[in-house]
Amino acid sequence: MSLDRRVLLLSQGDALYVLPSDGSLRNDLSRARVDLSGWTVRVNPHDEWRQMFVDAWRMQRDYFYDREMHGVDWAEVRARYEPLVSRVTDRAELSDLIAQMVGELSALHMFVRGGDLRTAPEAIDAGSLGAAVERDERAGGYRITHIYRGDPDLPDQAGPLARPQLDVREGDLIVAVDGVSTRSVPDFQMLLRNAANRRVRLRVTSGDATTRDLVVTAVSLRRELDLRYSEWEYGRRQQVEARSEQRIGYVHLRGMTAVDMADWQRNFYPVYNRAGLIVDLRRNTGGNIDSWLLSRLLRQAWFFWQPRVGQPSWNMPYAFRGHLVVLVDQDTASDGEAFAEGVKRMGLGTVIGTRTWGGEIWGSGSNALLDRGIATAPETGVFGPDGLWLIEGHGVDPDIVVDNPPHATFTGEDAQLDAALEFLSRRIAEQPLPTPVAPVYPDKRAPLVTSTTVGSPSLPPQ
Repeated sequence: MSLDRRVLLLSQGDALYVLPSDGSLRNDLSRARVDLSGWTVRVNPHDEWRQMFVDAWRMQRDYFYDREMHGVDWAEVRARYEPLVSRVTDRAELSDLIAQMVGELSALHMFVRGGDLRTAPEAIDAGSLGAAVERDERAGGYRITHIYRGDPDLPDQAGPLARPQLDVREGDLIVAVDGVSTRSVPDFQMLLRNAANRRVRLRVTSGDATTRDLVVTAVSLRRELDLRYSEWEYGRRQQVEARSEQRIGYVHLRGMTAVDMADWQRNFYPVYNRAGLIVDLRRNTGGNIDSWLLSRLLRQAWFFWQPRVGQPSWNMPYAFRGHLVVLVDQDTASDGEAFAEGVKRMGLGTVIGTRTWGGEIWGSGSNALLDRGIATAPETGVFGPDGLWLIEGHGVDPDIVVDNPPHATFTGEDAQLDAALEFLSRRIAEQPLPTPVAPVYPDKRAPLVTSTTVGSPSLPPQ
């Protein structure tokens, strides 16, 4: 707003508008837009980089949760690193320098990313069919050896070749992509260059030697990674269902965000009445829903409803009454660690796996730099009722340490999941979940009345 309060400068995306403050310009904003199309601005990158370096230093000084900066002489750190700014040749190198500087504080939740980074115009966004293929020279194409498959209850999330209407199966042969023979290239991926999120035409030969053309939409390699993850997650749930004979439930959370809240509700409520539950937080990337999750597990069944027909149910609704195991590993981070520590401290269950990442000084990510890059500042530390800092720099120690050896994990084994199933099976056998049984229904009949205790009623005279 101008000093005389008559004019407003409005920012909307990358556009600027100059408006009268009395609201007289109501409909057509285009008339108030500041035309910047002819503007050119002279920029000295080295001056900008020095400013951003100093800003990053200042915002750590002003945002960091410990005013004493973990005992580090922060002014000396600036004096030591700032001369190196003159040797920086691009924005990525500036990020490297800032990362080294803030690393002197020895705190996690320090992420240096973003900014005015140049991208190559020739960048190629490779596509994927959501499947693994191998060259079959004799057959004349690439054989589909595996199709990544996730939860069948979510058909809209299926990969390109997992769509049921296509009837593509492992063992089928892809002989051409968009009319180009797959034998003509040394690597199948060459035929999917710049194909991400685009439709491609495949010529596929099935096991019965039938050849047909299919049109599918390729996905990005990032989406392929997600498909692989979904298959891993669904496979773990199927293992738990089969090996426990549906006595133990399984919920995996990739993070602790709104999306993961939805995953919890979709996967927890169907199994809340099981005798055991595995909450798998391995590779959990964090967020901020630990208290919401813990509040669900803190619910207790304190009375039961008995309808005329059917089994009793309990209140509080969806209270979990069974035995709980939380799986963690070295990649369980941030709010995933807070949840695991909460389960331990409140005695809700047993934590199995390996020591977690160890980052528990939380930040808002609000200290952005000039070019919208950031070196996040850890702003809020966490300590317990005992007056000791929690988790940061050490992680959460599991109650039972079980590691997944690399080679065994590569071949599909999962020692941590095995340990969780064995522990819960044993605990369920030793401490079975009591089945609520309704008491004998009350007898509310009125007491019998006899003539010896009560006189006969008198009759009116004739």
